[in-house]
Amino acid sequence: MSEKLKQMLNVPISKVEEQGDGLVVYVPKEQIARAIGAGGSVIRSAELILKRKITIKEST
Repeated sequence: MSEKLKQMLNVPISKVEEQGDGLVVYVPKEQIARAIGAGGSVIRSAELILKRKITIKEST
């Protein structure tokens, strides 16, 4: 799943955690905007493909 997300979001992913029916994806601070996309388009399309809610958080 992590490799598929990395390819869809086109950013380096530190880790992925499952929370209930969703995913929490940790990416570097400078890549958060790129992972979300313009108007949330990138993250929304990934959610539709995976059929899961995705939350982007800053990796430490």
